Amino acid sequence: MSSATDKEGYLTNLNDWSEPVAEEIARAEGIELSEAHWALIRLVRQFYAEFEVSPAMRPLVKRAREKLGPEKGNSLYLLKLFPGSPAKVLAKIAGLPRPTNCL
Repeated sequence: MSSATDKEGYLTNLNDWSEPVAEEIARAEGIELSEAHWALIRLVRQFYAEFEVSPAMRPLVKRAREKLGPEKGNSLYLLKLFPGSPAKVLAKIAGLPRPTNCL
């Protein structure tokens, strides 16, 4: 990968993020990005721009429900798209810092 990352794979410089970088990180996570993924990537990037923090799972679900509707604003939907720890994986792909409240 051309962009510097920490030992967990998060970008060390948030300005290194671009859509091709996101696709590279997603591939490393075993995820093929679809429009559903991009909607959530844009959502968390907007959240970060607004609050200067990566959303943990609860705020992520709440924001997704507000902006994308109840069928997308739930943990199961997020887990299906971003297996494991959706808030962490999503932040990583979106080029954001690791959410602080995520294990």
